[in-house]
Amino acid sequence: MFGSLASLEDDLLRQFDQLAREVESLFAPLRSVRDIRAAGRGAFPAVNVGVTPEAVEVYVFVPGIDPNALEVSLQDNLLVIAGERKLDYLEREDVNFYLRERHAGEFRRAISLPEDIDPERVEATYRNGILRIRVHKQEAVKPRHIEVKTG
Repeated sequence: MFGSLASLEDDLLRQFDQLAREVESLFAPLRSVRDIRAAGRGAFPAVNVGVTPEAVEVYVFVPGIDPNALEVSLQDNLLVIAGERKLDYLEREDVNFYLRERHAGEFRRAISLPEDIDPERVEATYRNGILRIRVHKQEAVKPRHIEVKTG
């Protein structure tokens, strides 16, 4: 009698373990989002954000997009990049696509920046399909080396 209870308990535990793994895999994509304004994997355009002692640097990967068609704005430490990717060469009457992995259409990405940036000192450059936005930090918050004197 006790042997059948033990096997029932093992089977039940296996089922709960399987359920826990399925729920975990369901919510796994949400774990990578750390901010309500952050986008998950696969968002367009792809963005890298880094920081140096002097500035916050944002790299936006927008190959094939006219840099003059990009809109970049900064307000309340929220950097917004917007534009549109057109794929006119794919709009053909004689082709029915059953798989499209390249995003087309309007896009907008919003990135929260730290509080120590200087919104008056922003540079944006475009080269080889990469938009680089450099937002300088405020002078008052930059680390300053202080010499220690003896005597």
